[in-house]
Amino acid sequence: MNLAEGSHIERNNWQKGRQVVQRRSVKRERELRELGANVRRWRKLNGLSTVALSERAAVTRETLKHLEEGTGAVRIDSLFAVLGALGIADTVARATSPHNSSSARARMDDIIGSGGQL
Repeated sequence: MNLAEGSHIERNNWQKGRQVVQRRSVKRERELRELGANVRRWRKLNGLSTVALSERAAVTRETLKHLEEGTGAVRIDSLFAVLGALGIADTVARATSPHNSSSARARMDDIIGSGGQL
Protein backbone atom coordinates (compact mmCIF):
# COMPACT_ATOMS: atom_id res chain seq x y z
CA MET A 1 0.00 0.00 0.00
CA ASN A 2 1.40 3.40 -0.88
CA LEU A 3 1.34 6.33 1.51
CA ALA A 4 -1.47 8.11 -0.32
CA GLU A 5 -3.78 5.13 0.10
CA GLY A 6 -2.86 4.76 3.76
CA SER A 7 -3.27 8.44 4.54
CA HIS A 8 -6.42 9.61 6.22
CA ILE A 9 -8.57 12.69 6.01
CA GLU A 10 -10.59 13.88 8.98
CA ARG A 11 -13.79 15.85 8.50
CA ASN A 12 -15.75 17.52 11.24
CA ASN A 13 -19.50 17.21 10.84
CA TRP A 14 -22.37 18.06 13.12
CA GLN A 15 -25.08 15.46 13.63
CA LYS A 16 -27.98 15.94 16.01
CA GLY A 17 -26.26 18.88 17.66
CA ARG A 18 -22.96 17.18 18.36
CA GLN A 19 -19.68 17.13 16.53
CA VAL A 20 -18.74 13.90 14.77
CA VAL A 21 -15.27 13.40 13.31
CA GLN A 22 -15.23 11.20 10.24
CA ARG A 23 -11.93 9.62 9.28
CA ARG A 24 -11.52 8.20 5.79
CA SER A 25 -8.60 7.14 3.65
CA VAL A 26 -7.56 9.18 0.66
CA LYS A 27 -8.48 6.17 -1.49
CA ARG A 28 -12.01 6.10 -0.02
CA GLU A 29 -12.38 9.85 -0.64
CA ARG A 30 -11.40 9.29 -4.28
CA GLU A 31 -13.87 6.41 -4.65
CA LEU A 32 -16.71 8.49 -3.20
CA ARG A 33 -15.94 11.38 -5.56
CA GLU A 34 -15.86 8.96 -8.50
CA LEU A 35 -19.21 7.44 -7.51
CA GLY A 36 -20.68 10.92 -7.15
CA ALA A 37 -19.35 12.00 -10.54
CA ASN A 38 -20.85 8.87 -12.11
CA VAL A 39 -24.25 9.58 -10.53
CA ARG A 40 -24.06 13.13 -11.93
CA ARG A 41 -23.20 11.75 -15.39
CA TRP A 42 -26.15 9.34 -15.26
CA ARG A 43 -28.45 12.18 -14.18
CA LYS A 44 -27.31 14.31 -17.11
CA LEU A 45 -27.55 11.39 -19.56
CA ASN A 46 -31.17 11.00 -18.46
CA GLY A 47 -31.76 14.73 -19.00
CA LEU A 48 -32.71 15.30 -15.37
CA SER A 49 -32.11 18.37 -13.25
CA THR A 50 -31.12 17.96 -9.63
CA VAL A 51 -34.65 19.02 -8.67
CA ALA A 52 -36.25 16.43 -10.96
CA LEU A 53 -34.00 13.59 -9.82
CA SER A 54 -34.34 14.40 -6.13
CA GLU A 55 -38.13 14.46 -6.51
CA ARG A 56 -38.15 11.23 -8.50
CA ALA A 57 -35.95 9.53 -5.89
CA ALA A 58 -37.84 11.09 -2.95
CA VAL A 59 -34.64 12.49 -1.43
CA THR A 60 -33.76 16.07 -0.61
CA ARG A 61 -31.72 18.18 -3.00
CA GLU A 62 -29.13 18.41 -0.22
CA THR A 63 -28.83 14.61 -0.14
CA LEU A 64 -28.39 14.49 -3.91
CA LYS A 65 -25.80 17.27 -3.68
CA HIS A 66 -23.82 15.32 -1.06
CA LEU A 67 -24.01 12.19 -3.20
CA GLU A 68 -22.87 13.92 -6.39
CA GLU A 69 -20.05 15.70 -4.55
CA GLY A 70 -18.91 12.42 -3.03
CA THR A 71 -18.92 13.63 0.56
CA GLY A 72 -20.00 10.23 1.82
CA ALA A 73 -22.71 11.72 4.03
CA VAL A 74 -25.52 9.79 2.30
CA ARG A 75 -27.42 6.82 3.72
CA ILE A 76 -27.36 3.67 1.64
CA ASP A 77 -31.15 3.67 1.21
CA SER A 78 -30.92 7.21 -0.20
CA LEU A 79 -28.13 6.10 -2.55
CA PHE A 80 -30.28 3.25 -3.84
CA ALA A 81 -33.32 5.52 -4.16
CA VAL A 82 -31.27 7.74 -6.49
CA LEU A 83 -29.81 4.78 -8.36
CA GLY A 84 -33.32 3.35 -8.75
CA ALA A 85 -34.64 6.64 -10.09
CA LEU A 86 -31.81 6.54 -12.64
CA GLY A 87 -32.66 2.93 -13.54
CA ILE A 88 -29.30 1.52 -12.44
CA ALA A 89 -29.87 0.16 -8.92
CA ASP A 90 -30.00 -3.44 -10.14
CA THR A 91 -26.81 -2.95 -12.17
CA VAL A 92 -24.96 -1.67 -9.11
CA ALA A 93 -26.31 -4.44 -6.88
CA ARG A 94 -25.28 -7.10 -9.42
CA ALA A 95 -21.81 -5.54 -9.72
CA THR A 96 -21.16 -6.42 -6.07
CA SER A 97 -21.87 -10.12 -6.60
CA PRO A 98 -18.89 -12.38 -5.85
CA HIS A 99 -19.84 -14.27 -9.02
CA ASN A 100 -18.39 -11.34 -11.00
CA SER A 101 -14.89 -11.88 -9.58
CA SER A 102 -12.69 -14.74 -10.74
CA SER A 103 -10.82 -14.80 -7.42
CA ALA A 104 -14.09 -14.89 -5.47
CA ARG A 105 -15.45 -17.68 -7.70
CA ALA A 106 -12.27 -19.68 -7.09
CA ARG A 107 -12.61 -19.16 -3.33
CA MET A 108 -16.28 -20.21 -3.47
CA ASP A 109 -15.25 -23.38 -5.34
CA ASP A 110 -12.65 -24.09 -2.63
CA ILE A 111 -15.20 -23.60 0.16
CA ILE A 112 -17.87 -25.73 -1.50
CA GLY A 113 -15.30 -28.35 -2.56
CA SER A 114 -14.21 -28.77 1.05
CA GLY A 115 -17.81 -29.31 2.17
CA GLY A 116 -18.45 -25.76 3.31
CA GLN A 117 -21.51 -23.68 2.63
CA LEU A 118 -22.05 -20.12 1.51
